[in-house]
Amino acid sequence: MSRTASPTVQDFVPFATAALDFHRALNVPGGPLVTTRSELDALHALLISLYGLLDAHAGRTGHFVASESDQLRTARTRIWQAAEHLHAAYHAAPRPDSGEIPEPEASPDGLPEGAPELTVCQRHQRAAHLVRRRTTPADLHAPFTGLIRR
Repeated sequence: MSRTASPTVQDFVPFATAALDFHRALNVPGGPLVTTRSELDALHALLISLYGLLDAHAGRTGHFVASESDQLRTARTRIWQAAEHLHAAYHAAPRPDSGEIPEPEASPDGLPEGAPELTVCQRHQRAAHLVRRRTTPADLHAPFTGLIRR
């Protein structure tokens, strides 16, 4: 069994990368502006999708090249950590209806809207369930999560 994809399979990742670059050039002007919650939500969705892609690659690659799989798992962990920060940034961003910046004390669990009724929270909770099955707490909090095999 070959570990590389068939040459007839369409690779959409370069298109996704180009779309992100195009989005940034058009929609992120120079100068200080506050990022909107909808932008943070979309970025969170992107990272969760990327997490899933890296998870699939890490699982499949582990059967063939362990050192490559280790690096993919490390990248997957780092993407999850970035998604955690985006989720927190979403809740710290100004509310769209009032422009009010939420106070950290507004909710005992740190999420001003309360229960995960928001799409970003539901997505984050579903991904967190997978992360808990694939990653140890030590991996998530270690300053360096990469294993090096020789």
